[in-house]
Amino acid sequence: MSEITVAIHPFWTFDIDVPGAKIIRWDFESAPPAGGADIVVTSHWAKPDAVELAQKAGASLLQIGSIGFDMIDPDALGSLRVANAKTVHEPATAETVVLDLLIALRDVPRMMANSANKNWEPFYAPGLTDKEIVLVGVGGVGSQIAQRLEAFNAHITYVASRERDEDFGHVYALDTAPDSVWAKADGVITVIPATDQTRGIINKDFLAKLKDGAVVLNAGRGVLAVNEDLVSEKDRLRIVLDVADPEPLPADSALWDAAFFISHHTGGNTDAMQPRMKAVVEQQIHAALNGDDFINVVLPK
Repeated sequence: MSEITVAIHPFWTFDIDVPGAKIIRWDFESAPPAGGADIVVTSHWAKPDAVELAQKAGASLLQIGSIGFDMIDPDALGSLRVANAKTVHEPATAETVVLDLLIALRDVPRMMANSANKNWEPFYAPGLTDKEIVLVGVGGVGSQIAQRLEAFNAHITYVASRERDEDFGHVYALDTAPDSVWAKADGVITVIPATDQTRGIINKDFLAKLKDGAVVLNAGRGVLAVNEDLVSEKDRLRIVLDVADPEPLPADSALWDAAFFISHHTGGNTDAMQPRMKAVVEQQIHAALNGDDFINVVLPK
């Protein structure tokens, strides 16, 4: 293919200058671009109608702006391929997870309150050093989190959808991990994707396996947790959320008071996002022009 048209959501502020690529901006709200587009790039968050709009534009690739693609109906694709934003958000999301974990284990809200009240209190907190952390999800985000936790000398136990041995260690299956894995945890971090099998996994039975004072940190998807069950454990566990269900979290949600800390789904929201996404889009353009396979294709499977 000697020339292609790429329609990019104006959320992305970077410029693309690749010979043979015509770049236009499309907000996915107005009519599809006149003449169509070969590749369409959503904003950070793709809406459920993104597939339909990409098809109307005549695109062969729908490039979404997130790692997760649970908003996409795989049965509606036709010949359209969907690529996620792998490599864009993982390091920054890992930053947020470690930040959230430290906020809980070093009791940063107490520090902030003391500073606001001009009260000097050198208190002791559990800390992250030498703690037992269960990491649920060992993909791109999980591996980045693990790298950072190792710098704190944390002891990491890995859990994922299926049991296996990896180069970095043994991975327990989510549905068969022994109770001892959960009972020893000082913190549990969930970054596993939302699927029919993982929705609601953070429920009363799951939480009951954790010891008093453990941190439960959900940075995957809000639907992984049962809100009522989180609220019921607010006095025994430290609930930390980067994600919620629904989002935005309504002001009257009991999660606001139940959570020790909420970071408002800011996982990948740093200055690194724009240049990393630019690199992904440019790779897709070069692939289209050269007749190569697109990268990061997640659907169809």
